[in-house]
Amino acid sequence: MLDLFTIFSKGGIVLWYFQGVNQVLTEPVNALIKTVILQERGSVSSFQHGSLTLEYKLDNEFELIFVVAYQKILQLSYIDKFIDDVRREFRDKYSQDLRDGNVMRDFDFTEEFQRLLKKAEASAKNQALKPRQMRTFGESQKSQKSVASLKVDKKKEKEKENVGKKKGKAPAEPTPPAAVINGGTVNTGGGGGGQDTIQRNREEFFKKMTGKGSKKITGTSPKPEKEKEKKKGKAPTKWAHGGSTKDAKILDFSGDKESNGTMAGEEDLGDAERAWVGSMSGELKSVGDMYEEEEEEEEEEEIQQQDSKKSSGFGVFNMFKGLVGQKTITAEAMAPVLDKMRDHLIGKNVAADIADQLCTSVSTKLEGKVLGTFSGVTSTIRQAIRDSLVQILTPKRRIDILRDVMEAKSQNRPYTITFCGVNGVGKSTNLAKICFWLVENGFRVLIAACDTFRAGAVEQLRTHARRMAALHPPENHNGVKMVQLYEKGYGKDAAGIAMEAINFAREQRIDVVLVDTAGRMQDNEPLMRALSKLIKVNQPELVLFVGEALVGNDSVDQLTKFNQALADFSSMENPRLIDGILLTKFDTIDDKVGASISMTYTTGQPVVFVGTGQTYTDLKALNVQAVVNALLK
Repeated sequence: MLDLFTIFSKGGIVLWYFQGVNQVLTEPVNALIKTVILQERGSVSSFQHGSLTLEYKLDNEFELIFVVAYQKILQLSYIDKFIDDVRREFRDKYSQDLRDGNVMRDFDFTEEFQRLLKKAEASAKNQALKPRQMRTFGESQKSQKSVASLKVDKKKEKEKENVGKKKGKAPAEPTPPAAVINGGTVNTGGGGGGQDTIQRNREEFFKKMTGKGSKKITGTSPKPEKEKEKKKGKAPTKWAHGGSTKDAKILDFSGDKESNGTMAGEEDLGDAERAWVGSMSGELKSVGDMYEEEEEEEEEEEIQQQDSKKSSGFGVFNMFKGLVGQKTITAEAMAPVLDKMRDHLIGKNVAADIADQLCTSVSTKLEGKVLGTFSGVTSTIRQAIRDSLVQILTPKRRIDILRDVMEAKSQNRPYTITFCGVNGVGKSTNLAKICFWLVENGFRVLIAACDTFRAGAVEQLRTHARRMAALHPPENHNGVKMVQLYEKGYGKDAAGIAMEAINFAREQRIDVVLVDTAGRMQDNEPLMRALSKLIKVNQPELVLFVGEALVGNDSVDQLTKFNQALADFSSMENPRLIDGILLTKFDTIDDKVGASISMTYTTGQPVVFVGTGQTYTDLKALNVQAVVNALLK
């Protein structure tokens, strides 16, 4: 029934294994270690690889991992209990060797394993043969009902009715009687004024009518003065600085006009913008300088002082009690601390599902671990959360775009980056920032305007291209244009435009092609098919998902559906998925940086760029330690 059962240490030493088939099962186990265990995904207890299902359990006291593999088609209900039984039996038999660290010896565990396996299979068969037992009365919902709950308390019902009346609208007051005068009505007011009130109202009414001249009084109320005025035709709205058809030539900025020998847009550059030139050469600066670690250290000192105050008492006896009172960490001891940590992470804009999975992973990682002499549960969990967050945010592969561009340039081909994401996150603006950074490092850039849907998208990129051409004119680069725009207007096939742009860049020896795509919601199937087609046809070197740092729970849904759509609509054996993340609007969130954790945890891909403003120089790299400090602050 079982294809594989193996026991190995967290250091990678295999202590014992059982194999029920002749094929080599090294690849599935390595995939489990790489994808689940090393990625801090302890909340995932099962993992599927090909036709196999792998389940594992951790023994944190002796740093062991127990892995079982069986065919995915089988439904084995006894696996969880069986792993626990094997883990308990193995610990009891070799506890002394494991404490001494003697893991290089020969572990003979076959006999015990076979005995436990037969016992588990026999128990599962007997359980399957038994008829389904009915629930007892205590397990049913009827047992929760009592005689007292069936009685109707009339006093409580009256109280509820009174409360409902108070919460509702107050009853409308009766309308006061009206005096009829010559066919018209005059309100006499409320409350018992009698004949005096009626007489006074009559006098006021006659004074009001005689002051306007003798008019025929009818039963209808007089029309307001505004309605009596002669109706005029609708006047056209005049907007400030609206202009007219005569000003069309002056307001036309669509062409590459030149005036007095200067390029269009150059006369609008200020001293601050000219100072950008030369400020972004080399690697990007880190975004984490705004988060200081000192505040966190102060918080830890305060927590330690509070803990010492709570645990103070009986002097020397209390000190010895603290020294000898080590215990193994249990799930019950971790529960309140992990609940607070979960709420803290959600408050930092981490998606709720991701926060749950992180806390579950830490609980699985620490359960059964023996605390050190001076270690507490809170500090241990905090350190484990920190290690997990650092592990998640640390890139699993080398990311050096400048080096990759130089390598592609040596092979006489352009380096292509495709930007995708939902509407309004800042794809075009951050594309312009990356373009400026690449130009600052001496690379020629071609911007492909593949957003053929949104009105003004091409004009926006044209403005950015003209602006950067003014900052880096051809005269400063031996007459070579550093930034060019490739556009074919609106309503065209985005994949075809991207292919033409890449071919044009190859012919013109342009180093980098930046492909701008239309914003699309993750549920829009036609647009997701178009994006998958663009990536499949052109095979860019880097696919960047542009997302807001402001987003919370929706980030998981966006990234999951984008990746799923790219995989479903690609019709390739190994489809191209999202390679990296560009986080925008990072300057608006203070220390609520949880979106970076949610997105990275969902895709397993790193945050490559961070947008921190609206100028070309507001592009940074992510500092992992600083972001983790901000999350735990």
